Amino acid sequence: MIDLGAPTSYLALQKGTPVLSRQHQQVGTVHVVVADPGADVFDALVIQEEEHLRVALAEEVESIHESGVVLALDTKACHKLPEPAPDPEPASAPEPTARLRLRRAWELISGGS
Repeated sequence: MIDLGAPTSYLALQKGTPVLSRQHQQVGTVHVVVADPGADVFDALVIQEEEHLRVALAEEVESIHESGVVLALDTKACHKLPEPAPDPEPASAPEPTARLRLRRAWELISGGS
């Protein structure tokens, strides 16, 4: 088991922090945190997975530590997380609030709306 350090807040996450599956296999690194720190609302993580970006919604994050993030998904499911998109597919985010959070991730990384 990898020592990820003490639990911490999403506010402490840095670009490049390792992201692990629930089996503690690295599936990528933090690219950007999608949040409204003024309201203390954590929405999602955009994860750099080799040549692709993936989005893990807050409820898919099991724990955040000083030296890594553990997702509540197995390794296979991590590789199937949706890519950021201007209009997320309903199949990847059937719930309207999830679609809004995925759209915010897109806006954050694309620099526009």
